[in-house]
Amino acid sequence: MKLKDKILKSIKSGSLTFKNAKAMCDGLGVKYSERKTVTKLLGELEDEGEIIKDGQGGYATPEQLGAFRGVVQGNERGFAFIIPEDREAHDGDYFVPRRSLGGAMNKDVVLAVHKRGTEDEAFVVKIIERGMKRVVGTFERDKRAGYVIPDDRRFDSDVYVPLSLCMDARPGDKVVAEITSYPKNAMVGGKIVEILGESGDFYTEELSIIRSYGLIEQFPDEVERQAEEVAAQKISPRGRRDLRGLLTVTIDGEDTRDIDDAVSLERDGENYVLGVHIADVSHYVKLNGKLDREAYARGTSVYFPDRVLPMLPKALSNGACSLNEGEDRYAVSCFMTFDASGRKLSYDICQSIIKSDRRMTYTAVTGILEGDPALNKKYADVTPMLKDMERLCLKLEKKRKGAGSINLDVKEAHIYVDESGKIVIPDYERSVSHRMIEQFMVSANESVAEFAFKRKAPFLYRVHEKPSPEKASTFFSFLRDLGVAPAGNIYDLSPMDFQKILSGVEDKPYSAVVNRVMLRSMQKARYCEENLGHFGLASSCYCHFTSPIRRYPDLFVHRVLKKLLEGDDGGAKKAYGPIAKQAGIDTSECERRADMAERDVDDLYKVVYMQDKIGEEFDAVISGVTNFAVFAELPNTIEGIMRIDSLPPDNYAFIEDKFLLKGIKHSFRIGEPIRIKVVGCDYGSMRVQFAPAEL
Repeated sequence: MKLKDKILKSIKSGSLTFKNAKAMCDGLGVKYSERKTVTKLLGELEDEGEIIKDGQGGYATPEQLGAFRGVVQGNERGFAFIIPEDREAHDGDYFVPRRSLGGAMNKDVVLAVHKRGTEDEAFVVKIIERGMKRVVGTFERDKRAGYVIPDDRRFDSDVYVPLSLCMDARPGDKVVAEITSYPKNAMVGGKIVEILGESGDFYTEELSIIRSYGLIEQFPDEVERQAEEVAAQKISPRGRRDLRGLLTVTIDGEDTRDIDDAVSLERDGENYVLGVHIADVSHYVKLNGKLDREAYARGTSVYFPDRVLPMLPKALSNGACSLNEGEDRYAVSCFMTFDASGRKLSYDICQSIIKSDRRMTYTAVTGILEGDPALNKKYADVTPMLKDMERLCLKLEKKRKGAGSINLDVKEAHIYVDESGKIVIPDYERSVSHRMIEQFMVSANESVAEFAFKRKAPFLYRVHEKPSPEKASTFFSFLRDLGVAPAGNIYDLSPMDFQKILSGVEDKPYSAVVNRVMLRSMQKARYCEENLGHFGLASSCYCHFTSPIRRYPDLFVHRVLKKLLEGDDGGAKKAYGPIAKQAGIDTSECERRADMAERDVDDLYKVVYMQDKIGEEFDAVISGVTNFAVFAELPNTIEGIMRIDSLPPDNYAFIEDKFLLKGIKHSFRIGEPIRIKVVGCDYGSMRVQFAPAEL
């Protein structure tokens, strides 16, 4: 037997498990002259992933060490967390001190081991794959070389760049650096591949965010050409239900260009027959084609105040697939019949062809429903149907509330750039027209998911699991400190328990913050091939069906659905069964990345918007507390930071489970009102800086 095989066999058998190189040589009876060979072979086995070295220098197989794969999530303070790939086998994430990272950095895929004697601490034993291929940051240089200071300080190293690889970058420029080496115990090496502009410039900062998340701006020429070719196809009603004579409207924001959904409503005695008509993107985008591969890589459209990075080229997203007023369009329609109480009696799903009669906006529909005479006259042809839609919406809301649906009214900023180029951030508003479309889309998503589940088809469900007992306990403690007595068992919570909490605080000044803290206590919704239910909606079966222009999971759902409608259940299982699980993982990650990018760009716009308001005072609500700062939120959702040195002098203590920063004379608790003054805008951290108006 070769020495290398003998070493591995001895470790696997247990006879030399957890022995260091010297002890292993002794155990194998290796001559002194061969010890260097043993060390070399151990290194080869490590590189091959057969064995790993533990924290004491001993060797074992990954299985013997209880090692697990995970992704490193760095922190600007030097420590990190490891997010296990197998979420079901682990209770949560693991904390990793800097000393236990073993050279691993943000986004690296690693093998790690739970440290014995600790609840949630781990150490990295092997770096499997480096996660960061490129870094966005500010270029600086000295006499010998250049270096890039990453914008994302979770990446715990500057990037060394030889002067010959700096392009024409000048100190202070924002650049993109491609990483070329990860030397041990030295600065990461790289080369500059793109100069974005001068650091601090607004558009440069926005572009740097887009680059840092690896978002794709342009489509390859061949993808654009294919989109134009398929978009030019002549539309025919053959094989579809012709609904062009059905009164149908779209309701969206004023600036919406990719219109996924249209709605119709007819009365059948006391019953309501609601039609939700969704763009049939799958007719144009075929599985594994160029368009499909590009859409899968993006996963979702990404929306910024001044631009959209679409999942599909404009020829489709704003053209052939968009349900534009007065134009024939392919659709997949879901008709649902509700009784006078809002109970769903039946549903019928079909492939269709539609023609939208009116392109409505949320503002116009709200005005009509509030009785605006001019709008009622202008839209007299659709006003009766819209009023029936409002009646049905109220019934559906009541029905859903009775089932326990959690109506989380978490404020989200609507930021846009007007025609003059000015940034506008109006106060948050959620009108009846928004709620109406929301109820109709949720109903259609449930119907489609139920249809696929009954047929046992491979599918992508939108799942939302109930909160963990630990997070629920922290949330309940926060409520008790507010004087709210929560009901429910933290080990077996129901959506109704959370709904009762929201109902009990809806008229309180801290209701918005309760919404926010409740959201933080809940798990993040994701896409999954298994039907695990949706806790927030109190739905036993749910999916995303209504936005295939901008979300890949919806496109996946449409493809499976059409196979089922055509009676080809076997074809659906063969084509989509093997890929559903990975599609759920990948599209959930794309959604997370897009959310983070949108949030960062919104923060940038908020900082710019508040720049000319320095010195002004506003009413706000405390939205967060930490051991180093208090955060406060304005009515338009802009959040600012008040660092502890800007607070009235006091001996402060941070009480984490009570969301409280408490001093002898002053205290700051999440949910409390506060009057603030804007004192600064920090582009580097993308944060608005507040201070209490009265010290």
